[in-house]
Amino acid sequence: MESRRLLALYAHPDDEILGPGGAIALYASQGAQVELVVATRGEAGEIADPALATPETLPQVREQELRCSAETLGIRQVTFLGYRDSGMAGTAENQDPRAYMNSDPDEVVPRLVEIIRRLQPQVILTFEPFGGYGHPDHQTIHKHALLAVTAAADPDCRPDLGQAWDTPRLFYPLVRRPTWLAMKERMAARGLDVSFFVGLEERREQGWPDDQFHVTLDVSAAMGQKLAAFRCHATQFGAESIFRQLPEEEMAEILRYEYFALARPTPPPGLHLTDLFAGWEAAPAA
Repeated sequence: MESRRLLALYAHPDDEILGPGGAIALYASQGAQVELVVATRGEAGEIADPALATPETLPQVREQELRCSAETLGIRQVTFLGYRDSGMAGTAENQDPRAYMNSDPDEVVPRLVEIIRRLQPQVILTFEPFGGYGHPDHQTIHKHALLAVTAAADPDCRPDLGQAWDTPRLFYPLVRRPTWLAMKERMAARGLDVSFFVGLEERREQGWPDDQFHVTLDVSAAMGQKLAAFRCHATQFGAESIFRQLPEEEMAEILRYEYFALARPTPPPGLHLTDLFAGWEAAPAA
């Protein structure tokens, strides 16, 4: 049987966990070749504990955190594009000429095309257009990923970058409202602060429609790796993180299912799958 190959295109260290981490670990454990491209080293990220990093050392620390996560999830190769974290929308980091949101597609897309043609993945994962919560880098990698998938399939486009490859499937990993609600309800039941979820709801209204997904993947067999990958990113998921407020066994229940929207090819009406690689049959979504 032809080997499975999966390519994840993301913006920052830790983007690989919440939406697709279970799928990555699950398929890697089954022998799939998984590679990850990360546009930045997360220079504008948080530092949960000052003992872990300084603003000057954060890029190097987050690179090592990502490599820890990648090893935990079974990712065989990580490629950093080397741009700077643009920060949240409306922050001063947006103006930095090195910021990924200011990068030239004519420079970035050929690099992604070369990777796609070399790996020849059957599945590519990346952010949906809004980027989950509106982060400009998430939106930028989305745009570049779509351009690269199209260009990689065109034999007349940069033949020097390898043989043309038409990726069969491009998915957007999603964190749906039921997942966030389950976390909020369990935290509220313990008397924990749930104010984070108010702002999240406001941001989600601009994002991907919650009912437009085509894959429900049970990743319970990989939950140990997914939660361990969270722990690799110590600067980002400190003691105050919402992902550390509940016992791990409860988080494993909440995050047991991962959801994916099929962006390419256009899905037929009623499509619902339980595997990113398997053939599909029209069936009502759960």
